[in-house]
Amino acid sequence: MRKSRVVFMFLDLVVSGLSQRVAGPPQGRHRAAPRHSGETRSRNPLAEVSRICSQPTAGPSRRVMAVFAVAALVFAQSAPAFAYLKFGIESSSGPLTLKWPRPVRYFVNNGSVPGVAASDLQAAVGRAFSTWQAVPTASISYQFVGLTAALPTQEDGQSTLGFDLRPDLDRVLASTDILLDNTTGEIVEADIFFNAAFPWSTAPAGEAGRYDLESIAVHEIGHLSGLGHSALGETELRADGGRRVLAAEAVMFPIAYPAGNVSARTLRADDVAGISDLYPDGGFRDATGSVSGRVTHNGVGVYGAHIVAFDPATGSLVGALSLDSQGRFAMLGLSPGPHILRVEPLDDADLGSFFDADRKIDLDFRVAFVPQLVVVPRAGDSGSVEIAVAGK
Repeated sequence: MRKSRVVFMFLDLVVSGLSQRVAGPPQGRHRAAPRHSGETRSRNPLAEVSRICSQPTAGPSRRVMAVFAVAALVFAQSAPAFAYLKFGIESSSGPLTLKWPRPVRYFVNNGSVPGVAASDLQAAVGRAFSTWQAVPTASISYQFVGLTAALPTQEDGQSTLGFDLRPDLDRVLASTDILLDNTTGEIVEADIFFNAAFPWSTAPAGEAGRYDLESIAVHEIGHLSGLGHSALGETELRADGGRRVLAAEAVMFPIAYPAGNVSARTLRADDVAGISDLYPDGGFRDATGSVSGRVTHNGVGVYGAHIVAFDPATGSLVGALSLDSQGRFAMLGLSPGPHILRVEPLDDADLGSFFDADRKIDLDFRVAFVPQLVVVPRAGDSGSVEIAVAGK
């Protein structure tokens, strides 16, 4: 079995001078993201997606993947992008989706931080795991094995969650580290550390000035399960140059709510669709539908357009990116019924957080809406929706 390691970091966003969450490829296991100062964007309906970097493993295993943007891991050029981002790798037999082949068994480190004992940590992450396991259309399950002295920074064959004091990572709230079998795409081990340099809380209603451990754990467990970030969210520029989250339509939105906020404990439609697609159960395919189509500009497919489906009956939002040269996209897990479709360029986001540096992204088009409602059939697809956008 050949193994590769991928790392995801969840950053604090109240640092002066940081205009929005930006993650760079970690060096080894820990590396703070590059600071992007001086940015003054007034609107940010999109959040930037962290990069993934495979890490060398001990023994005969070695690095087999280069640094990818998350978008590259949904197999660009080979298939349209789905609404949520699933992680994957290319193998000799074709693209492989990263997922667990069996129930996830996890340990909790027996360490503590001020205000959070080991028992509090165990209870909080237990609730976070239960949030994902409770999705009725997903089959994934998680099992707490016990407390351990092992650290979440060790490659030891077991999945461990715990605190790690990293004051040098002054914007990293938490990090998920996944070890996978690169011949099958199966996840072998996944660790999550919460940065003890930040103040934490497990209070039922949150605690002013402290980050909600359960909320951050829900996000990181999404990564542990195989999900990437969602772009569905909006922030505003703070006076100190940072950004404050106004709203997020997915717990996998990569910008953290401010300390004391507990809003991210609850999954949204995009999260549910993602985990259900990875681990379908309970009639997921039969109860939901999909929208697919193309985004074109002057008759040519748009690479990197952001498409959002809004269900006026439920208020839910699901987003997608077009990630092939034909501008194709597909949104699965949508509630049956009419939807409003909107498409926008990624002109206010850090493209390096979505795509390889040499990838040309079409930004020269205006926000557009499909002029009629798009009806999503139950257990079916809307049929190809052609969205022609105009230049700026």
